[in-house]
Amino acid sequence: MTAEIAAPPLLSLLLGYLLGSIPWGVILTRASGAGDLRTIGSGNIGATNVLRTGRKGLAAATLLLDLLKGTAAVLIADRMFPGTAQIAAIGALFGHLFPVWLKFAGGKGVATLFGLVTGFALVGELSWACPLAYALVWLGTLALTRYSSLGGLAAAASAPVAALLTGRFDLALLFLGFALLIAWKHRGNIGRLAAHTEPKVGAAKHG
Repeated sequence: MTAEIAAPPLLSLLLGYLLGSIPWGVILTRASGAGDLRTIGSGNIGATNVLRTGRKGLAAATLLLDLLKGTAAVLIADRMFPGTAQIAAIGALFGHLFPVWLKFAGGKGVATLFGLVTGFALVGELSWACPLAYALVWLGTLALTRYSSLGGLAAAASAPVAALLTGRFDLALLFLGFALLIAWKHRGNIGRLAAHTEPKVGAAKHG
């Protein structure tokens, strides 16, 4: 394999990883004087744990920025290295889940996956029904159960189903892998859900 062939996918993977690994929750909580997010609540770096600081605006900003870094990875890769957007998506999710800056202890990936699904819709690789389904499942499950983890898991599981139903078998397979990774990152939550000890939104301090 020549350097000309190998360079675009490698650069796309690196681009995705670097974008995905930006720990917005940690950055925003420190910048606002709320302390080190990793010592608050569950210690997770995502928006749900930011909410435990009592700053709803900060939590919303974390959610949006974690989403946007996934979208940005797909859009930039599609523009700079055509044909490598899926590789950038892999890099972005792994960057969020395992950021080198935080000794590979990252977030759980639900918002970033939403950003990736949205990114593929923006570049015309996926029907807009897919990000819409993701948002509806996420918000609907959260509203019905008040379990943040269950809403995120349901949303992640909806991504490969929606891609499959819209005829994108390649993306369905990619999203299935992502959903399994997200489920693994939520293994503690799944155990608490099974034991009926998982706290509901606004009620307690697990991740």
